[in-house]
Amino acid sequence: MQGKSVLVTGASTGIGRACALDLAARGARVFAGVRREADAHDLRAAAGPNLEPLLLDVTRPEQVEAAARAVGPRLWGLVNNAGVNISGPSEFLPIDQYRRQFEVNFFGQIAVTQVLLPAIREARGRVLFVGSAAGWIATPFQGPYSASKFALEALADSLRMELAPWGIHVALIKPGSIATPIWERARSQAVDAMAGAPPEALRFYEGAMRRMGAAALVIGGRGIAPDRVVAAVRHALTAPRPRTRYLVGREALLARIGRFLPDRLRDAFIARELDRLVASPAGQAASAELDHFRVDS
Repeated sequence: MQGKSVLVTGASTGIGRACALDLAARGARVFAGVRREADAHDLRAAAGPNLEPLLLDVTRPEQVEAAARAVGPRLWGLVNNAGVNISGPSEFLPIDQYRRQFEVNFFGQIAVTQVLLPAIREARGRVLFVGSAAGWIATPFQGPYSASKFALEALADSLRMELAPWGIHVALIKPGSIATPIWERARSQAVDAMAGAPPEALRFYEGAMRRMGAAALVIGGRGIAPDRVVAAVRHALTAPRPRTRYLVGREALLARIGRFLPDRLRDAFIARELDRLVASPAGQAASAELDHFRVDS
């Protein structure tokens, strides 16, 4: 990566931060998209001169355009990592929440990719999307997040074929459960969603939401280190023949298998797996943690 330039979105924490620091340490010129000046300061201190933080909210066109100007005429790699996780019962989740999910996880990725493609074409570079195992298999109350990741699958496949004539490679990084702050943010969002849910939502879904929430806490607690994702990103950016998809972690492998099951069999498998997680000692502890979500019927 020595001397090559790469832009990583969503680099404040988690996977994006780990990727930005790793690439900078290997000699790449890294543009790290963050949303706050404090995060920019932290990255500068951690990375040194090879890393340049950029204020980049992928939903703000003026910041996307400014990032393109900062990068210049040639860009070897774009790592579309910025994302949020919005969850809740589809019946009651406000439509604005769905729009927010797609603005960040899907439309924001398109906007950044479109504006940077001239520089990527000049370098015959590479485009990476950080998808998810949830882009192959949806679970209860994760409809918005899974829908956005399913959409990324189609975008990456289409773009890969469209850009092939210029030697531009497009890859999807598909993590399962990774130990990053997104799990804490998702839990906070779940708390907020429950607190603001109408009585009907709690009456119909409170028990199932608590069960799913406990299972999610267990899965998040056993997440693997972001270094595994960093290694996949590095391979996708440097290998002479990179893969089109990189599966990282147990959940990603299970999702690959599960997508080929008949629908009802897959539904039953997911239900049994949730039961198993909730019944485990970690699941019981997580359920106790969520006890304050209980409401009277």
